[in-house]
Amino acid sequence: MMRIHYAHPFTHDLSMPALASTPNRRKKATNLSVDDHLLTQARHYKLNLSQVFEASLTEAIRQCQREQWLRENRAALDAYNEQVEKHGVFSDGLRSF
Repeated sequence: MMRIHYAHPFTHDLSMPALASTPNRRKKATNLSVDDHLLTQARHYKLNLSQVFEASLTEAIRQCQREQWLRENRAALDAYNEQVEKHGVFSDGLRSF
């Protein structure tokens, strides 16, 4: 029986606009407070704090979008899964695997 847990693969979802910074995007200066020890380590490893922050923020936003999508579509997913449990899928008698 085929059940849907996530209707769309989120790893390469092309419907989501790119959140990562691109050269054409406008940057805005901001102040952040960072743990002193973390900042020392970041400097030691010559990490670009802006890039690390943008990558982490992009992932956090995508995670929030995933969670919101699942909340908004939970009823439809549950209804589909119930339909499959009761009636199967259209190809049950056709597939050979």
